[in-house]
Amino acid sequence: MQPRNMSMSGVVDLAAVKAAQEAKAKAEQARAEAARQGGGGAVSPADLVIDVDEAGFERDVLQRSTEVPVVIDFWAEWCQPCKQLSPVLERLAVEYNGRFLLAKIDVDANQMLMQQFGVQGIPAVFAVVAGQALPLFQGAAGETQIRQTLDQLVQVAEQRFGLTGLAVDPDAEPGGGAREAQEAPAGPHDALLEAAVRALDAGDLSGAVQAYRNVLADDPGNPEAKLGLAQAELLQRVQGLDPVKVRKDAAEKPQDAAAQIAAADLDLVGGHVEDAFGRLIETVGRTAGDDRDAVRVRLLELFEVVGAEDPRVIAARRALARALF
Repeated sequence: MQPRNMSMSGVVDLAAVKAAQEAKAKAEQARAEAARQGGGGAVSPADLVIDVDEAGFERDVLQRSTEVPVVIDFWAEWCQPCKQLSPVLERLAVEYNGRFLLAKIDVDANQMLMQQFGVQGIPAVFAVVAGQALPLFQGAAGETQIRQTLDQLVQVAEQRFGLTGLAVDPDAEPGGGAREAQEAPAGPHDALLEAAVRALDAGDLSGAVQAYRNVLADDPGNPEAKLGLAQAELLQRVQGLDPVKVRKDAAEKPQDAAAQIAAADLDLVGGHVEDAFGRLIETVGRTAGDDRDAVRVRLLELFEVVGAEDPRVIAARRALARALF
C-alpha cells in the first residue's frame, strides 16, 4: 500500500496531526465507554459492510473515518472482476472484526464520487482514515495481497491516527491482534501529545512545536510527534510570510536558496505538493555547498509533512538522489 495524504478537496491537510489526535481521543473514549458498560456485543456483518451513496458519503465515510478506517469498494453490477473481489472484501471485513469498515459504492449510481477519487477503472479500492484518502489497489487482486494491504492500512491507521477500530466483544477472537490493540493501555506521551493539540487549537504554534519536541526527546521514533512537529514547524514558518513577495523573489532569484525554500513552504501549504518538491529538487541542481545542503534538509522536512509512504514522496526521493549524485 502507498498511502497518499490528501483531503477530499485535493490539498494536503496540514492539520492532519490535530485530526489524528482528535480521532485517537474519540477512539479511546469509545473504548472506555464500552468498558464501563461491560463491553459491547460482537460486531455483526451488517455493521461492517455498508452501501454508501453520494448523499450519505460525508456521514457514512468521512465522519466514520474518525473512528475506524473505512475501506471503499468501487464496483458495478456488470463488472465481473468486482463479483470476485467484493465477496473477499466482505468476508475479510468480518474476519478483521472491526479493524476496518467496508463501504460499497456502485459507480453507476454515484458518478460524482467516482470522479472525486479519480477512479479510472473498476474494481478500485480506496480507504479513508481520519478524513484522509488513501489509494489501496485497482483491479483484481489475490487474497494474500489484499490481506497484506489491509494489514498495512490497519497499522498506518493505528500508528499515525490512533484508530484501533470499532469496539468489539472482548470475548470474541478477532483473528489477528485486534483484541490486543483494543485493550492496549494509553501511551506514556499521550498527555504531551494532547498538550500539543491544545496549543494548535489556541494558535500557539511555538507551544505545539515545544510539546512535540518534548515527546521526541524521550521517544525519537514516535510517529505522531514526528509528523506533528514537521507540520507545526511548517505552519510556524509560513505564518508571517507575504505570499506576493515570496513568489516574486522566487521568480526573480532562481538560484537563491532561501527564496526557493520559502516558496516551497507556501507551495506545500497550498496543496501543491509536486510543485514544492520539484522546486527544491531543481534548486539542489543549481546550488552548491551550504545553500545546497539547506535546500536538501528542507526537502527532507517536507517529506515528513506529507508522509514517507506517499507516492509523491517516493518519486521525489528518487529525483533527489539523481540530483545529488
